[in-house]
Amino acid sequence: MKEIRQIKVNDVDKSLNRSLFKSKRFLGIIFCLVLVQNTHAQQLQMFIEEAWKNNPEIQQLTLSHDIANERVNEANTLPDTQVSLGYFISEPETRTGPQRFKVSVKQMVPWFGTITARENYLNSLAETAYEDIVIAKRKLSMAVAHAYYNLSTLKRKEAVYIEHIALLKQYETIALTYVETGKASAVDVLKLQIRQNELLQQNSILNQKYLAELTHFNLLLNRDKNTSITNIDSLQIPIEAENVSKENLVLHPELLKYDKMYASVTEAQLVNDKDKSPFLGFGLDYINVSERTDMNVQDNGKDIFMPMVTLSIPIFNNKIKSKTIQNQLQQEQIIAVKDDKLNKLTRLLETAIYDRSIARISYETESENLVNAKNAEQILIKNYETGTINFNDVLDIQELQLKFQLKQVEATKNYYIQSSIINYLTRS
Repeated sequence: MKEIRQIKVNDVDKSLNRSLFKSKRFLGIIFCLVLVQNTHAQQLQMFIEEAWKNNPEIQQLTLSHDIANERVNEANTLPDTQVSLGYFISEPETRTGPQRFKVSVKQMVPWFGTITARENYLNSLAETAYEDIVIAKRKLSMAVAHAYYNLSTLKRKEAVYIEHIALLKQYETIALTYVETGKASAVDVLKLQIRQNELLQQNSILNQKYLAELTHFNLLLNRDKNTSITNIDSLQIPIEAENVSKENLVLHPELLKYDKMYASVTEAQLVNDKDKSPFLGFGLDYINVSERTDMNVQDNGKDIFMPMVTLSIPIFNNKIKSKTIQNQLQQEQIIAVKDDKLNKLTRLLETAIYDRSIARISYETESENLVNAKNAEQILIKNYETGTINFNDVLDIQELQLKFQLKQVEATKNYYIQSSIINYLTRS
């Protein structure tokens, strides 16, 4: 029995040595933190670019932008040329002969600068459509980042559960030894086994959540939902707090879009002003004349050519006046909507900055709590050597450590979730 106890004590000493070794590795972990963050950023950026390439919404918006660009060519056209043909059933007689048929050709031309105004208007609409693509890409990037952080968090929690299940097994071995020596009861062993079963159950639930989140992640990348992801980076909160460039918020695409919309209404008004101008028309009438047979006259049977100039004047322009008022009201509406959007984005940014600070504070607090819990664990292990271990205290400390570690993982996830929101709002 002494030999068995000596083996268990050696196991505990090895556990203590491993803890000391982990402490010595702390500085090395800090040294490698920047490299880990860079690797994490590269892996995440790779997934984001894949999502940009495959996402149906991005493809649809890109096609809409291409259509808007093509409409510029549509504006650079003239009205249809009018061609008419008339045949005289009852031929009118003229001095030079009877008229047989008439052919007319007419081309209307808009006033100077009208086509250019329309091209500028359609170009402004295309620029507005482009901002939709930029906004969609930013939102997709944030959604992919959130899903990636959730996957990383679930993997980290799984590692925590596995660590504590192994720790409980070690405690169970110690308890069995104490049962043999009469210093512990079978109830202590059963409590440890029950706690292991609870952690196994929670870990199984965690695995199902991971599969669901993996499906969501793959759908964002528009690939097979069962595609697995290997080597998911473990998130680490940076040692130094990151600065936030709040001034970049005014350059956010959701706000720039309203500037482009305002400009497009301005261009629309220029087109409307051009509609007040007259249309010019140029044409030619050709009348076929047959020769007279009853007499010979000068220019007998000479065809008639008649050039024409047409002027179309918009006298009744209530429609144009109404359109001018509509454009003015629409510009005022755009300004109001933009101001409202700026207020909402500002509140979102301030909330994200606040929540990220809270996540850092929570992480640091749980780190301190975890150190204290581990110190308490070491005290219990020392008590084991003197034969006064209390397994209820062991379970309590183990549960506290698990809670602190899970809170740490959750705080890290929250930090990166809020960081992705800040990047969405302030990235230039």
